[in-house]
Amino acid sequence: MPEYKKRNYRDRIKVRDLVSFCVSIKETDLWISADRDLKKEAENLVHNIRYKLEEYICSHPDFLSSLDPVPDDPFAPGIIKDMIRNAKKACVGPMASVAGAVAQYVAKGLLNHAEQVIIENGGDIYLKVSRAVTVSIFAGQSPLSHRLGIVIPEKVMPLGICSSSGSVGHSLSLGISDVTCILAHSAVLADAAATALGNKIHSKNDLHKIPAIANDIEGLLGGVAIVEDEMAAWGEVELTAL
Repeated sequence: MPEYKKRNYRDRIKVRDLVSFCVSIKETDLWISADRDLKKEAENLVHNIRYKLEEYICSHPDFLSSLDPVPDDPFAPGIIKDMIRNAKKACVGPMASVAGAVAQYVAKGLLNHAEQVIIENGGDIYLKVSRAVTVSIFAGQSPLSHRLGIVIPEKVMPLGICSSSGSVGHSLSLGISDVTCILAHSAVLADAAATALGNKIHSKNDLHKIPAIANDIEGLLGGVAIVEDEMAAWGEVELTAL
């Protein structure tokens, strides 16, 4: 199991008029904001989701280890089907989408109790709030890290904003980007696509190729990729200086 490191970037998060709290169960570590304190409800959702994932992995070990899409399973739980389907769109293994999937499924559960919810799960976000928000781009040691933000209008929510990095965190990436950040209405798809696109960045020269590759993945709204001091942005992405 990877060593836990304090997620210091969360110290920068500022959300007005919402109640914020954390839920940490085994490897799952969520930062949540909602209309009210829903920590107990969130814990119950995480336990339920983890149970489905852990039970499925026990009987389908390839689901955990495969770096390629796995076959559809009509008998799998809904979150598993969603991960398999969206990983197939991005041509990656289903676990490439797990952080986004957990964020999205917990958020959807909490939206039965609240009008507004933001969930951050290791840099992967699912949100639905009643105003525009700005999401800071964390890109490790890049000079662009926390210098740029993505403006998210209310009209595009609910929305998934997911990231992959070859230089930050313990998640597997076959590329070297400081961050590859993807927007989609499905956080499951955004997470899988962030991994797939990040895997294709092996130098700064690859940045110009990524928008065209991203356009071949159905359902993506846009994205940003950063390598050191260079960046590519495409699609429905409004950037702002921070």
